[in-house]
Amino acid sequence: MSQPDYRTIESRLDESRALTDLPEAHGTLAGALCASNAVALQDWLREVFPEGVAGAAEGDMHAVFEWTRHVLGNGQMEFAMLLPEDDRPLDERAAALGEWCQGFLYGLGSTPIPDIDSLSPEVSELVRDLTAITQLSVDETESADSNEEALAELVEFVRVGVQLLFDELAPFRNTTTGGSAPDGPVSLH
Repeated sequence: MSQPDYRTIESRLDESRALTDLPEAHGTLAGALCASNAVALQDWLREVFPEGVAGAAEGDMHAVFEWTRHVLGNGQMEFAMLLPEDDRPLDERAAALGEWCQGFLYGLGSTPIPDIDSLSPEVSELVRDLTAITQLSVDETESADSNEEALAELVEFVRVGVQLLFDELAPFRNTTTGGSAPDGPVSLH
């Protein structure tokens, strides 16, 4: 299963008058999937589009949903965040990573997961780190190369951290939902 094309999806979100940009929308989905097996496509679409209607973006959003579910759950560490390509300005990419983390924390906190501090110290620390990354900005006193390297390291840190968090929360996802929703899908609201 191949990774959806960022520019195509972002363009479709604009055309469909999405409530958020792709990084935040994808972060929300990934966070919700980490916390619950019962998240359905419609739950996520209600977070991204007015009245949950994706319009022309419906097929693309379905592809993003299925791809994200697949790469998180296949155990191959293939997860990647949908972020602007490296040819975009550094400040835009840094802001997108911050938005992605903000969406992830929202998705994670919008599902029936216990207080994050009651989980392992590693999970609690990762959540604190992701919270700090939501405030990410480019350090103008550093060289462009140094900032590029720092951003690449943060992207990799978040990517691996999300995969590890997904794996760490597996017992919770399995015991609270049994792999399916008890009375229907879990709402992200």
